[in-house]
Amino acid sequence: MSTAKSDPDAAILIDGVPMPVLVRRSARARAYRLTIDSARGALRLSLPARANLKKALGWAQDHEGWVRAQMAKQPAITLLEHGATFPLEGREVTVQWMEGATRTIRLETGRLEGDRLLLGGAAESVGARVQRWLVARARAVLETESHAMAQDHGLIVASVGVGDTRSRWGSCASSGAIRYSWRLILAPPEVRRATVAHELAHLLHMDHSPAFHAAHKRIYGADPRPAREWLRAHGAGLHRYRA
Repeated sequence: MSTAKSDPDAAILIDGVPMPVLVRRSARARAYRLTIDSARGALRLSLPARANLKKALGWAQDHEGWVRAQMAKQPAITLLEHGATFPLEGREVTVQWMEGATRTIRLETGRLEGDRLLLGGAAESVGARVQRWLVARARAVLETESHAMAQDHGLIVASVGVGDTRSRWGSCASSGAIRYSWRLILAPPEVRRATVAHELAHLLHMDHSPAFHAAHKRIYGADPRPAREWLRAHGAGLHRYRA
């Protein structure tokens, strides 16, 4: 059992500037542990359930140099506002807000200038609406692909959902419920489909045994290793896009 909370007093100084720390207490933890939440650009501190927070923060402060170095490696956050460019199924798309236009979001492709996501409405809500559009598109595409691929291989998917997990791109329960990161819609289609095949293979093998990998390759219809390597190299960067 673990809990995480934001505490206004939980912070360390990085170059003299307070940096908030998200504290996570765990009954299984035996030592302090610092990690960087790349999606939020935040610092996480894990510690044993009964550990003294003041001492833990002092330990974290002693690692200021490490935190500074890790933060420097994090990709810059891209807000999904007017003028922002982001990848959609592997293609670069630019958000274009137009005063007086309808709130309905429309994807315009095939232009010499590049693909555009057009919308009107309140300028201050552009980012939130674009992200909701991406989440809805991801849910629709992943649900369609999961059921179609499952049917082709005699498998049954109970349900498909999406979230914004940072530790994994998908998960499959023994009940047949599959859940994906919505950010897969930002990845190239072959990477997304390989991830779908990965979760479907878990309907046959709830492990990562040789039999699982054979089923993954069979369901995907190709070697999934390039897709896995793409996610290792570029997956963290998909978390830079947010409202």
